[in-house]
Order: sequence, then C-alpha cells, then structure tokens
Amino acid sequence: MSTETQLSSRYNPHDLEPALYERWEKGGYFTADPVRSAEPYTIVIPPPNVTGYLHIGHALNNTLQDILIRWRRMQGKDALWVPGTDHAGIATQHVVEKKLWKDEHLDRRDLGREKFLERVWAWRDQYGTRIITQLKRLGCSCDWSRTRFTMDAGLSRAVLTVFKRLFEEGLIYRGDYLVNWSPKLQTALSDDEVEYKMVKGHLWHIRYPMADGEGSIIVATTRPETMLGDTAVAVHPEDERYKHLIGRQVKLPLMHRLIPIIADTFVEREFGTGAVKVTPAHDPNDYDMGLRHELKMINILTPDGHLNDNAGPYKGLEILAGRKKVVEDLEAQGLLIKVEDHEHSVGHDYRSGCVVEPYLSKQWFVKMKPLTGPAIEAVRSGRIQFVPSHYENVYYHWMENVRDWCISRQLWWGHRIPIYYCADCGHIWCEVERAPKGCPRCSSPRIHQDPDVLDTWFSSALWPFSTLGWPDKTPELDKYYPTNTLVTAHEIIFFWVARMIIMGLKFMGDIPFSKVVINPLVMDEHGKKMSKSSGTAIDPIEVIDQICADSIRLTMASYPTQSRHISLSDKRFESMRNFSNKLWNATRFVLMNTEDLSAESLAAGPDPKFLELEDKWILANLNRATQQATAALEQFGFDAYVDSVYKLIWNYYCDWYVELVKDRLYSSDPAGQGRLTPASRTTAQVVLVSVLEQILRLLHPVAPFITEEIWQNLKSRWGNGNSRFDSDVLMTARWPEAAPAAEGEAAIESAMNLIQEAIGRIRAIRGELNVPPGTKVDIDIVTSNTVRLDLLDLQQHYIRNLTAIGELRFGSAHTLAGFSSTAVIEDVTIHVMLPEELRAQERTRLDKEIARLEKGVSGAEKKLSNEKFIGGAPADVVQAERDKLEKLKIELAALAAKRKGLE
Repeated sequence: MSTETQLSSRYNPHDLEPALYERWEKGGYFTADPVRSAEPYTIVIPPPNVTGYLHIGHALNNTLQDILIRWRRMQGKDALWVPGTDHAGIATQHVVEKKLWKDEHLDRRDLGREKFLERVWAWRDQYGTRIITQLKRLGCSCDWSRTRFTMDAGLSRAVLTVFKRLFEEGLIYRGDYLVNWSPKLQTALSDDEVEYKMVKGHLWHIRYPMADGEGSIIVATTRPETMLGDTAVAVHPEDERYKHLIGRQVKLPLMHRLIPIIADTFVEREFGTGAVKVTPAHDPNDYDMGLRHELKMINILTPDGHLNDNAGPYKGLEILAGRKKVVEDLEAQGLLIKVEDHEHSVGHDYRSGCVVEPYLSKQWFVKMKPLTGPAIEAVRSGRIQFVPSHYENVYYHWMENVRDWCISRQLWWGHRIPIYYCADCGHIWCEVERAPKGCPRCSSPRIHQDPDVLDTWFSSALWPFSTLGWPDKTPELDKYYPTNTLVTAHEIIFFWVARMIIMGLKFMGDIPFSKVVINPLVMDEHGKKMSKSSGTAIDPIEVIDQICADSIRLTMASYPTQSRHISLSDKRFESMRNFSNKLWNATRFVLMNTEDLSAESLAAGPDPKFLELEDKWILANLNRATQQATAALEQFGFDAYVDSVYKLIWNYYCDWYVELVKDRLYSSDPAGQGRLTPASRTTAQVVLVSVLEQILRLLHPVAPFITEEIWQNLKSRWGNGNSRFDSDVLMTARWPEAAPAAEGEAAIESAMNLIQEAIGRIRAIRGELNVPPGTKVDIDIVTSNTVRLDLLDLQQHYIRNLTAIGELRFGSAHTLAGFSSTAVIEDVTIHVMLPEELRAQERTRLDKEIARLEKGVSGAEKKLSNEKFIGGAPADVVQAERDKLEKLKIELAALAAKRKGLE
C-alpha cells in the first residue's frame, strides 16, 4: 500500500477533466441498453440548433438534465439521455447565405437549389457538431451512440410519414391565408415566432369623401400605406354618428375606387374617430371582417416588402417609403386631417428583427382544434405535470386559444413538403416513398413538387419518438417511450412542448413525457438580460477554461431553479471553485492520515463500541443529507439538493468533523486511554473515509469530475474486497439510501450544537477583541442546568482542542476573578477572562449583541401577535417560534445584566 497520497497538492481540473470524460465515453458508461431488465429512465435533450454554441442558458438546462440522468443511473435505472441537434431551417440557411455572399458574392439562386443544399450540408458537417463537443466539455453524459439530427434519414422518414397521415386525414390543408410574413427572410412565420414590441408611431386621420359628393367620413389608422388595399370602411352598428352612412359608398383616396361603409361589432367606437379602414389582405382583424362581409382581398406587397402592381403609382416603393409618399399626397390633396403621436404593439421577426407584415399567401396549415383536446386533458388529468405548476396556465392559455399552425416556410433548407402538382389535370397529391415520375390521375409527366419546406418545429414536435426509431417498431421505442422528464425553457412551451404532447398522443397513443421541468431564464447579476454589447454575457466555455466544469455546474444548479429567472453573478463561479478546493484538500488530509487503515477495517465499518460523539454526529448528518438530497431531486429542487450536500461537505465534514477527530488521528500511543486508544483512532479513520466516500456519491451528479477523480483514488487504496468499490467508476456506483433516524439522534445533535456554539462564541469574542491566536485565556462556563453542565465538562476536550485555553472551569457560579467578556447560550454563560484594558471594547461588543437580540425579540413577538400566523401556520412552526423567543429573552437578560455591570 502506498505511503503517500496519490492526489496532487493542488486540484488541477484541466489536467483531469479530458481524461476522465474519455474514460467514461470509451467505457460505454453513458450507453443505455434496451435488453437490460432495469427500469428505464429517459430524457430527450432539447436539440440545440446546429448554428449554435454553448451559451449560459444551455449550461443551466443541460446541467439540470445531467444531474437527473447521473442520479437515476446511480439508482440502478437504465438511464438514456438522447442527444441531437436541430437543423434550424431559417437560422442555418441565413448563416450559409451570408457566408456565400461574403466569400463568393453569390446568391443562393445563382447556385440553384441542389447545389445550395450541398453547401448547407457541407457547412453542417464542418460546424454542426461544435455544440456537441461543448456539451461534452460540460460533462454531459448523453448516449452519444444515439445522437440524432432532425434531418437525418430516420427522422426525415418520420416527418414525411406524419405529414402524409395528417394530410390524408384532412388535418393538413392549403389555402389563401393571412400569415405573418418576414420580408427580410421572405418566409411565413407561425404566431409563436412573432415577438411583439411597443413602438412609438403615429395615428393618421384621413378624410374619405362620399361617393355621391355629399360629405365625408374620417378614419384613423396607424398604417396609411395599406389604404391602397382598402376594400371597405367599417363602423360600429350602434354608433349614432354613423348609422345613417351604413350601406353607402366612399371614394378611396389616391386610388379612386368605390368601397362600401359596413357595420361590424368588432369596431371600437372609442378608438380614433370610431371609423376604421378595412384592409383584409394586410391585417388579421380586417381579414376576419373581410370573410364575414365577403370583401375583396387586395394584396399590395411583394414578398420582399415593396409595393406591387395593386399599389398603382406607388409600385416599387419600399413600405416605409410608400408610407411617406402616401402621407405627402394625402396632405397635398387636403385629405390628411391631423396626425397624433401613438404608441402601439408591433410584431417583429424574432430571428431577423424586421417588422412582420400580415400577408395574404398560399400556405400549408395543420388544423389544430381537432388535436388539442387530448393534449389538454393529459395535463388536466395530471398525467403530465409541469414543474413549477403555474406554467400549466401558460399551456392552457395557448392550447385553448390555438389557431391553425402555418407549417410551410419559403426556404430551401429543411424537410421539403411532399406535395406534388400536375400542370395538366390540376391533381394535388402527397408522395413520401419515392419521387413520382408522372401524375397518378392522368399520367402526365408535367408535375412538380411544392418548393416550400416544413417549419423546423414540425420535425422537433416528433423528437421524443422519432429519435427512438418510429415509424418502425424498435426495441428502443418499446422500452424508452414514453420518456420520463423534459427539461426546457418557458419560452418554448408553445413552440415545442405543446406540439410534442399533441404529436405523441396522436401517433403513439401516449404522452411523450410525464414531467415538464421549466428552468429559469438566466439574467445578469442586476436582473437584466445578458448581452455581449453590454459586456454582461458569460461564455460557459470560457468559465470551464478558466476555472472548471464542476464549478459552472455547481453554480448553475445552486440558484433557485424553479424561479422565473436567476440573477447570475460570475463571483459564484469562484466560490464554487473554492468549494472544490476545500473538498480536494480535505481528501488529501484524509489520505495522509489513513495510510495505515486496511481495506478489511474499512469494509468492516466502524466499531460501535468506539464511536465518539463527533462520529455519531457526522453519521447522523450524513444520513440526513442523504435523505434531503434524494427528496430534493425527487421534487426537482436542484438548489435544495446542492445546498444539502454543500453544507454537509463544507460546514459539517470539513469545518467540524475533520477538526474534531485530529486528536485521535495524531495519537498513536498503544497505551492511550479513552478517545486516544488505537481502536478509537481506527474508528475515526473508518468514519472519515466512509463518510467521504458517501459524500462523493451524493455530490457526483452535479460535480462529476472531481468526485470521480477522488473516488478512484479511494478505490485504488481500499477497493480490493470492499463492496462499496465494486463499480468500475463512480458514475455507476449505487446512490446512497437514507436509513431511519437512529435512536438518540436528536440528543446527539443537541449536544454537538451546544459544543459548537460554545466554541464559536469563544472564537468570536477573541476575534472581535483582537486577542492574538496563540494567547491562552482562562474560561469559566456557568449554568444551573446540570445536564448541560455535565455534558460540557465531559466533552471539554473539544473546547480545549479547538480554542487556545489556559484554565477551564465548569460550575453553577462564576468563580474566576477579574474582567471577563461574556457570551450567553440560553441558560449557559461563558466568561472569557481578559485584560482590564479591553473593558471598553467589551462594552461596545455587548451593545451590538444586545441590539441584535432586541431586534430578534421584536421580530418574534410581532410574528406571534399575528393572528394569521398563529391560526394558519403548523403547530410545530408556531411552537418553534415561541421557543426561539424564550431563548432570545434569556440571552438578552443575561447580556443586559452583564452590560450593566461594566459601567
């Protein structure tokens, strides 16, 4: 057995992380096996865009997923985390087009569809796996052998199969429809891809002359240029100002065509003049009104956002230029009555940032209403649960007000719509198996395929089952569907979560997952959106390079992960690095002081006869932390999980237990007595190592690298014949199970709390009064409580070992003469004997302590006088508050008396 620790003097994660990850991956430890009899636990990754790189939101989302996968794997489940990427139609085509223009000054149309798609695939092969590599650096334990891409052959087949079935059932249709149009990207957008922003604009009041020359009507509009496509003026049917005009006609300014005045209850009498222009081809409300009144729909825009032939003399002008010219001409003709400042909500393309135009065009749609019922019921019945639960309301709102889903996009990169048209007989059909050579109805060879592609979210909606082999019946599909947990962001509940539920129920007859965990949005430390321009963006790869992967994982999971957003401070990364160093150094201490501990002794466990108070205390806290960590993960309380293990390691194990056992470790006298016998030393060593080993298991899901490295060192020393090291790697070691609380555990906790508080108060007095660390002071501990007095006397070695003490006395009365600084712990008073010249400083210290206690008493009294608290809080909580108040009052009275005696 080595006589030296195998851990380096400093924790160097950059030397360890790549080698550890390679060992995990090559060893196949991430790989699930459908043949295994173990219960499955499955997560499908929200597939990042191939254009993407790892940002701080990914770091949070994937850390939480990996915690769940590693934890469930350690519980013995056949854990499958399916990775993959999304082809990101609009984003990827945009990137490649920009590169094409920059490098070669070519447009995609210069290449043609086939050649351009070759360029996109080449770009994807070169750059599309970048984010996968970055996820590995984060430590993600995905089953990389099952990595999928939304346009790989298997998923493409699934997409086309779903399209054909929906088409044949009449749930996919093509029609003239007002869509959200991006003039910059020249494609339709779904409602969910439109981001609304408040914009400062104007309200133009325009006179529309009556056709018979008798008077006029004034309308108010925020879009004067669209009047070129007006086909009516609308008023409310009960508006007394305009009742007499309903049914008459006006002459449309600038275009000189006659349009009717119609009555519709949609019109708000209080807005503007109470009369509105109706442009069915360029406003969603006007479109609905046009359908109700069978109005003509005139499109005045080209796909790239210019005015077309229907705009008459304004043809060729860009939208804003057209607006300016229209306003100038109206003013010149005396038809512009007034202009008011007006702030209103305007839709923008969330990708390109351009203003979205309502645009009438031929598009493909999915009928949503027939599909939403089962999806709503799945959540209402509790089969699918959102965490936090309030996001269910967001889901219901969207599902209950859903509109048909526009699934066609005017792009080349994506799943091409499998619809064919015959130029001779007009037949339209769907074909997914092979490209047809002629029309199945008339045999004409003059056929062509629809040029559009499907919305990226269409393929993503099939992700939970398409990635497992559907439409084939595969062993993976049989075992791993439905999946268990989805971890995602709230902004894609509409885009993705809802549609996965719809498609899963439709094509698999079952829900795609049972839990939807919504992670928060990551903001900067001031609660503002992170951005590169403001210098607040945090690159997780830079954090990994500068600090380590475990630090970023610990940091992200330590925030309240069930809140709406978290305010991230990069200082916490440093804090978590310090935590890693603390664990590393504690391990080095343990290894250096257990060199003579045999594997057999460790395997046998601690001898109950030689367990000291500190051993029982740390074992109780280990058991409690195990129970808390497991319960927290069961409820997706990632921050509570990290907090419980962090406190166990830092507060209990490193700060206290390691210090409390040093006297036993350093004693090697065979003739030692009491706690300093060889048997007691061995027991301390066994507890040190066994608790450390279980700590590593508890911490592993969130900090896999450092825990694996340390565990391997423990295994190399004590693994031979020890069942706790049966696993090759920590990541497949068994997750600890908490035992019921042992008899007397509360008394052990109470005793150790008193000892720790006594040591803490003595240290605090020395620190506040600047007593040099090596200076020994006499201490008098006084209480009339004989049980507590006997306890402190019996365990006085703790106080002696951890504070510099001269004489230490215990009794029911203060017997040491001279000036002392005083601390009170309920009914125990600690007198720290000090030089007379520190009297003034002691008065100041007591004043601060008395003020703190008075504030505590006031707060507790206020709470206990609150009838809502007394009547609504659990009885044990109310009693705990009463006990707290009593304790504060006792301590306050003792310190007040001491303070008075110092005058």
